[in-house]
Amino acid sequence: MKQNLGRLGLLLVTIIWGSGYVVSEVALDVLDPYQLMAGRFLVAFTATILLFFNKLKNITKKTFFRGSLLGFVLYLAFVFQTVGLQYTTPSKNAFLTAINVVLVPFIGLFLYKNKISFRAYVGAFLSIFGIGLLSLNGFNGFNVGDGLTLIGAVFFSFQIILTSRLVRTDNIFAIMIVQMGTAALCGLLVIFFRGDPLPVLTITGSFSVLYLGVLCTMFGFMLQTAAQRFTADTETAIILSMESLWGMLFSMLLLHEKVTFQMALGAALILTGVLVSEVDFKKLKNRRRQKLERK
Repeated sequence: MKQNLGRLGLLLVTIIWGSGYVVSEVALDVLDPYQLMAGRFLVAFTATILLFFNKLKNITKKTFFRGSLLGFVLYLAFVFQTVGLQYTTPSKNAFLTAINVVLVPFIGLFLYKNKISFRAYVGAFLSIFGIGLLSLNGFNGFNVGDGLTLIGAVFFSFQIILTSRLVRTDNIFAIMIVQMGTAALCGLLVIFFRGDPLPVLTITGSFSVLYLGVLCTMFGFMLQTAAQRFTADTETAIILSMESLWGMLFSMLLLHEKVTFQMALGAALILTGVLVSEVDFKKLKNRRRQKLERK
């Protein structure tokens, strides 16, 4: 039961993050990437403090260390992905970031000697191939932006694995406060040392930062953190790969993006990858057989 709730929680996270693609595109019209990241994490940290102020007492030395590590890795993942986008195309950026789906089981195997089922491998590769069809429109050459994006994908993989390992015994809200605070501090320090001016926010820009900070960052990562208590690393990565699918659907509905046959095929492969990874068909077959025998 808890495992199913964890899976549903991660699915909801993908829907929320999928909507974030559209909102981010609007926000980047008035903010540069560093301002946007600092803004979303600062809003997320403020919202977390206001909602869960009474959880500050649960921040131990261990919680502080773990939350700081998660926040630092999370910021690095976003900064490499976003800066990489300045030097490469959005489609290549999305595809290369999504490689974390494939990286997670291998990093987990290397660090923790996790056992990985054949179904998980097949599901991961189906999902990444589907994301490629969904995102790519030509893959010509490899540049600095592609390299930075790949580094971001590695950090996203570590964020998934570290979250799975570090949140099982700590208070979720306490570790989230530290994580968001660390990411916000990193964002503000980067802006300070870069000498970026304070942004002039429009109504659209302000709404975008609030949406990304409260819903996509604070609520999204809190739900991910809670859900990962009951799901395996590889399973988490594959479910989160559906973020690309929801991003496409929201782009269709809100930005009127045209969907090609290639994109539709990619979406179908992502769903197939998740299905292959999540459903143990042998167990289902045995359960049906047992039910029939009882009758």
